[in-house]
Amino acid sequence: MSTQTKKPSGKATRSAIADVVAREYTIHLHKRLHGVTFKKRAPRAIKEIKAFATKSMGTTDVRLDPQLNKKVWEAGIKGVPFRLRVRISRKRNDEEGAKEKLYSYVQAVNVKDPKGLQTALVEDA
Repeated sequence: MSTQTKKPSGKATRSAIADVVAREYTIHLHKRLHGVTFKKRAPRAIKEIKAFATKSMGTTDVRLDPQLNKKVWEAGIKGVPFRLRVRISRKRNDEEGAKEKLYSYVQAVNVKDPKGLQTALVEDA
């Protein structure tokens, strides 16, 4: 039995799906990469970041900033940072014939120590 079988009428999709929003999250990569082979840690971290963005923003289209990729890979394939502070922005997809109306854009945020920081709503800059 699926978890999405019974929903109130009119609530078939996420209620806040239409709004464009940006939030800052701290992703605890260390726990998500526990037990992953050294030579697969950085590629797996990228997949975990995408999965986190999908779950938190409710969009299947997730795009990563090249600077975020550099930040994950800067200490090599096996030296992924324990925690990563990211800004996830849900944006409108203006391309012709786009399957999804919205996409998530994930950027790295430069902080000294991401430990203990809470999720924060970001005002559009």
